[in-house]
Parts: sequence; C-alpha cells; structure tokens
Amino acid sequence: MTSSAPLSSTASGPTVSSDPSDRRRWFALAIVMTAAFMDLVDVTIVNIAIPSIQEDTGASFSSIQWITAGYALAFAAGLITGGRLGDIYGRKRLFLIGIGGFTLASALCGFAVNPEMLVASRILQGGTAALMVPQVLSIVHATFPAHERGKVFGLFGAIVGLGAVSGPLLGALLTEWNIAGLEWRPIFLINLPVGIAGLLLGRKFITESKAPKALRLDLIGVVLVTLGMLMLIYPLTRGRELGWPVWGYVSMGGSLLVFLALVVFERSKARKDGSPLVELSLFRVKSFAAGIAVQLTFGIGLGIFFLVWTLYMQMGLGWSALRAGTTGVPFSIAVSFAAGISVQKLVPRFGRKVLQAGAALMVAGLLIYIWESDRYGMGITSWQMILPLVVMGTGMGLIVAPLTDMVLSEVPKEHSGSASGLINTVQQMGNALGLGLVAVVFFGSIDDRLAPPQVGPAFAEAFQHSLWWVAGVLAVIFLVMFALPARPQRQAEDGEESDDAGADAGAAAGVGVGAAGASGSDVAKEPALTS
Repeated sequence: MTSSAPLSSTASGPTVSSDPSDRRRWFALAIVMTAAFMDLVDVTIVNIAIPSIQEDTGASFSSIQWITAGYALAFAAGLITGGRLGDIYGRKRLFLIGIGGFTLASALCGFAVNPEMLVASRILQGGTAALMVPQVLSIVHATFPAHERGKVFGLFGAIVGLGAVSGPLLGALLTEWNIAGLEWRPIFLINLPVGIAGLLLGRKFITESKAPKALRLDLIGVVLVTLGMLMLIYPLTRGRELGWPVWGYVSMGGSLLVFLALVVFERSKARKDGSPLVELSLFRVKSFAAGIAVQLTFGIGLGIFFLVWTLYMQMGLGWSALRAGTTGVPFSIAVSFAAGISVQKLVPRFGRKVLQAGAALMVAGLLIYIWESDRYGMGITSWQMILPLVVMGTGMGLIVAPLTDMVLSEVPKEHSGSASGLINTVQQMGNALGLGLVAVVFFGSIDDRLAPPQVGPAFAEAFQHSLWWVAGVLAVIFLVMFALPARPQRQAEDGEESDDAGADAGAAAGVGVGAAGASGSDVAKEPALTS
C-alpha cells in the first residue's frame, strides 16, 4: 500500500454541512470507509485461500496467477478512468455503481463453478473496484472542511490498517471453518451483506459532488495501456505452461510498440484538448520520473514476494491457512509501527535516507529468510520466521508511508491529482507484472518436481530463488532513490492547502499499513485522484 496521495481540490457541488450537529456527513464517512475496508479485506483474504481454491477447482498454476494478477491488471487499468468518471458524472454516482458492481462480482466469485469463471469474476471485481475506490477520498474531501480532514484521514488510516491485519486472519478462519461446506467461497460471499448495506445507505447519506469544469475521457489511452499490459503479462503467465511458444516472445516485444504508441497518442491528445490519460510533462520532473521507477519496481517485488510466500507456507510446508495467516501478523505489526514513526519522526529529520534505510532493511530481511529457509528446510517454524518478517516489515513501513509524498514533492500543484493517480496506477501495473513473473522466478524453478515427496523441498528451493530476485529488485530501488529529493517539499499557498497537505501526511502512516496484510494481489491500493 502506498502512502496517501495529495488530494485534488476540485470538489464542487453540494456538500454536507460542517455543522457538528449534522450527522449525515459522519454516516457518509462510515459508508465510504466501510467500502474501502471491504475492498482491502477482500484483497488480503484471497491469497491465503489460494491452496483451497486450487484443491477444490483443480485450477492450474497459471489460473492461480490470474486470480490475483487479473484483479490487479483490471484495477490498474481503470483507476485513473474511474477517478475521471467521478469528476465528470458525480462521485456519489460512481461510488454507488462501483460498490454495486463489486458486490455482484463478489457473488460471482463466490459461486464460480470453475477456474475460468473465477478468473473472469476477479477481473470484473478489479474493474468495479477501480470505479469505487477513487471516489472514497474524493467524497471525504468534498464532505469535510479542511480543518477536520486531519482527524478524518487519521481515522481512515486506522481503518485501512485494521483491514490489512484482519484480512489474512479472517480469510484463514473462513477457509478453516468451511462454513456450510462452502470451503473458500465465504471469503467472497462475506462482501454481499456489507455491499448491499453500503449501496442502500450510500444513496441516502452521501451527497453528490463533481469537478467544477468539464473533463474528457481518454478511452483510447485506457485501451492502449490495457492492451500493452496484457501483451506483456499474458505470455509471462502462460509461457512456462505452454513451453514458451514463439508468439509469446512476439507479444512481449509488441507490447513495447503499444506503449510507444501510447506515448505518441498522449502527446497528441495533450496538444489537442489538454485531457490525456497520462500527463507526460510530469516526467520532466526528475524526482517524479525516479519515483515512478521506484513504484513500478516496488510493485514488481511485492507482487512476487507475497504470492510466493503464501504458496511456500501452505503448498510447500503443508501449513494450514490459519497457521499461514497468523505467521504474517508480526509482519503487519512491524509495517504499522514503522510507517507511523517514518512519517511523524524520521522523514522530517532524515528525509530520503529513511526510504533507503527501508530498502536496505528489506534486503536484510530477505537474506535472513533465505538463510533460515536453507538451514531449517522443511522443519522451519513460525517462530523462526518472526525475525526476517519483522526486519522486512520495518523496512517496508519506512518506505510505503512517505514514498508518495516524496515523489510528489516537486510536482506542480496543478498536476498533483493526475500525478497521484499515475503513481498508484503504475504500482498496480508493477504488481500485476510481478505476479506474472512468478511463473518465471518461482514455478520455473520447480520444473517437474511437483510429485511427493519432492514437492516440499522443490517449493522451498523455489522460494529461496524467488527471494533472491526480490532482493535484487530492492537493490535497484535503493539506487534509484538517490534521484528522489533529499526532503519532501510542501507546495501550499494558502491555509486550506496547507491543512490538506498535513492531513494527507497524517493519513500516510496509517494507509501505509495496508501493505502488510495484502499478501498477494493488491499490495497497494490507494484512491487515484485526477485533476
């Protein structure tokens, strides 16, 4: 989970009164936060149930990857468009459409009759989440006056942190309990009563708001981004299973041409109507360009680690879902603690060095994990995993909370909304790419050793191999971070913007906690807000 991005101050239209006696805005806050909580819990639940899903449905390893990567890809492709649609047609309207679609998609996931239906339903979930999630902080921004947003965003961060910690445990319990013989299905069906309540109450208590000026959609840009990612990720996911056919290499090479076409088109659209999907002028800011590289590679590393980690514990070591879920609790706590002190205490004093220390700590944690996995083999215990997980979690907390603020610190404030949306989209794309690379770095190491008694040692060896990849990615991140500004800069020109900036920074620590529990498909899920 990335840190909270600065909010666009373009909210207009009727807003709920800031009179303390007006409770409607607090009901609205509870509704959108519940939706954000539901979304995050759904993400963090999924990976812990993957072994159960595979056993019940007979899903192949490529299907497992698409259950997670499909969601991330659909979410990434729709984030900026979802935010823009809210600005144009109304944030309340898009929020209700999103939560309704998300609830329907959850039902389809829960009642999926085969892996193909589950993958398609997960893609639908990601697309509808991309309509719902960007509206959450926009609605808060339009509903509460600047002086109250610090308190509101602090509460939001706490809710997100709770979702991150409770998601894996809830997923493990629901899977272990096997309610009504449904096995893994309740992890999705639990969204139905929450989503229906949010839809009904949202219609009553959320007040509509829109952007003050007309905006245009860049559907061609969305199509090019989605096509380019599919051409890159699909061959990575299916390549090993199909024997790496020639068309896969052609597709991956062709994806570069699609991304080049996207750049050309976006330049033309910027000149034509000033409403491109990607504001290319942002890349002239060195710190922003470096930050996008960090977000992309960070997403790749996390996408690999969390999925591989879950498979290693449950399918390799043979642990139950509950044991795997509880093993990750120290990691979540470490992220939460480090995220709080990084924003409030460390970054104001040490700046960029805090993020680099975080990357170094994550590498150290990975190396300890590799050593322990090699030494203890199949006899490794949850207690022995605590040290590397706490070291890794501390490092991640030092990175995720202040990263977005650092990346945006030199971006002109008129582009902060577009920039924050792009940052979150890029990290989601990195996450989807990392999940695709699992076929190469993890399953590619297992080869044909999937029959007992070889399966356990094979998974342990593949886990160590994957951690070396993630450590290499983090080493690259450490070096790229030298291009970030030494310290984040505030670009507020009036009192309200200053309050907004402070509120966003305060929310960052709590929001960053979300990375801890998102073991797999969506490690970073922030509302992407457009200008």
